[in-house]
Amino acid sequence: MTTHDDLARAVLAACESRGLMVATAESCTGGMVAAALTDIAGSSVVVERGFVTYSNEAKVEMLGVDLQTLARHGAVSGETAREMAVGALDHSRADIAVSVTGIAGPGGGSAEKPVGLVWFAVARRNGNVAAHQRRFGDLGRDPVRREARDLALRLLLEEAERER
Repeated sequence: MTTHDDLARAVLAACESRGLMVATAESCTGGMVAAALTDIAGSSVVVERGFVTYSNEAKVEMLGVDLQTLARHGAVSGETAREMAVGALDHSRADIAVSVTGIAGPGGGSAEKPVGLVWFAVARRNGNVAAHQRRFGDLGRDPVRREARDLALRLLLEEAERER
């Protein structure tokens, strides 16, 4: 099995054993996190829904990300990642949500936000939200997206295993 298969199975098992439902809100990964989970038979017990919000308009319309957040901080920021994860909860029946927003490349980076910069957030229905930044570096588009998928799965697993 590949790493992401193992991670996805672990997320599903941890969530199922605790009666938790999951939602994903993805930008640069384009649905790879949801796909990793739903590639596994029986995942519908845990996966409530996934949002692919590649454009800023989609983030606003589908997740309720504030236009002012996007204007002040940009799509690739901790603030936007947090609002994406909370929005996924607000627009679903899920207990836990993970969001991913970043710059996979090859273009689109800047000195402040280089290619390979990805922000993640995990939100829980109880109001807890945590954002995480990772700078994968300019590894190439596919490796950045795969690394982001795997980290999002790890964050979901950590949150599902956390005692509440």
